[in-house]
Amino acid sequence: MKKIYTRVKTMMSRFLTYFNYLDLRTLIDILIVAFVIYKLLLLIKGTRAVQLLKGLAVLLIASAISAQFNLATINWLLGKTWTALAVALPVVFQPELRRALEQLGRGGLFGRRSVLAEEEARYVAHNIALAAESLSRRHTGALLVFTRETGLVEYVESGVKIDALLSEEVIINIFEPYTPLHDGAAIIGGNRIMAAACYLPLTENPFVSSQLGTRHRAALGITEQSDAVAVVISEETGIISMAISGTLIRGLRRGDLEQKLMDLLGTGKAVKKNEKQ
Repeated sequence: MKKIYTRVKTMMSRFLTYFNYLDLRTLIDILIVAFVIYKLLLLIKGTRAVQLLKGLAVLLIASAISAQFNLATINWLLGKTWTALAVALPVVFQPELRRALEQLGRGGLFGRRSVLAEEEARYVAHNIALAAESLSRRHTGALLVFTRETGLVEYVESGVKIDALLSEEVIINIFEPYTPLHDGAAIIGGNRIMAAACYLPLTENPFVSSQLGTRHRAALGITEQSDAVAVVISEETGIISMAISGTLIRGLRRGDLEQKLMDLLGTGKAVKKNEKQ
């Protein structure tokens, strides 16, 4: 009896070892595929690509049904359609493909991001928060874009190059109404204002509220096409908003804005500083 037990135990041990080896490989394989699919879905979330994918799903179902019932004419038409789509899809999905390749190139699929030194990030966040609060009180519209891993040279060149040290006073002066630089976006790299009056791409998201103006659409557009962070002050309502990865966060207060900028541009540690009276 003891020998039988030992033999069964040995066989079970070998089987479990073999099964665990196969199971581990399969699990890793499934997890990698699931992770990639999840990241791809995040890239197209809230864009027109979602509707296009639904259309492709309808065509796939139609192809399967026509093949099952041997509908020759429909099969022929769908076959020609798929041939045309093979050429058209890269053009239709160009914005999404570009964003995916940019994120892959900067390591965005794995959560990597560029950060500023703690003191520099504190300085930038504090001055921007002060300027935003002042502009908000006076209902002065403004659009600020902060570069991270993806370069924004093409947008910098569309405006007026400044290369000035960032400060509350300079930001307020740039967006003073009826001045030459107030219309357009100010692009900031590190602790310096690279350019002002820059033109940005507008969002391609069809679900954006019609109540949002050009500044908000430009903020969403630049964050859809890069890893930049944008801060918007509404001219009509004075509301302070932030755009990140094509998503708009509205109704920020000075302290909230300062902390979020620290988290996104710096080390992410909580920063406390005496507020300017």
